[in-house]
Amino acid sequence: MSVDIVRAWARGWAVSRATKQPVEELWGLRVDVGLPGHLVRHILPKASPAVLRHLAGTLDTPGTWLKVCAPAEQVAPSLTPAWSIQTPEFMMTARLRRTEVAAPGGYTLAVVQRGQVVTARLLTGDGEVAARGQLALTGVTGVVDKVETAAGHRRRGLGSVVMKALSSAGAERGAATGVLLATADGRALYSTLGWRLHTVVTAAVVTA
Repeated sequence: MSVDIVRAWARGWAVSRATKQPVEELWGLRVDVGLPGHLVRHILPKASPAVLRHLAGTLDTPGTWLKVCAPAEQVAPSLTPAWSIQTPEFMMTARLRRTEVAAPGGYTLAVVQRGQVVTARLLTGDGEVAARGQLALTGVTGVVDKVETAAGHRRRGLGSVVMKALSSAGAERGAATGVLLATADGRALYSTLGWRLHTVVTAAVVTA
């Protein structure tokens, strides 16, 4: 598991969410998000039990998150009861490639860049956003984020079109490697598009 990939994902996530850039710590990275329920996230590329016990025992503010690159069974024994483990996540990578991407019938594909973030949207004839996603550019890496399909437009392959459009847009802008953090359902989709698992990620949060 490459620590550089984890760092690239953290930097890209911060760009995508328009929050502060990660700060290097001895054990990994810290991102000061500053949102209700999500004040700060601590990203650990390795699941050191000693480090986990230290952080879990000293961090007690609700809205504090841990993102640990390890399965839950390796993380849970080091946490206190104040921490709530979330559903598993999957960090995935892929080579970004330039391709011709066509919108399905009845939809229009719009790809727009603002700053370091490229957004791809599939719009209906009425201008409704049927599916969307964005790619944060951080040099040779592009971090995919906020990929979603509206309820009335699912199971039509729109998510695949958005992902291909983002991959192509990233490659056109000099990014070679894509990184994302997926749910179990997202992992199933992205695997069909050539994305490969880099590491399982366990998220835990201090609840009120």
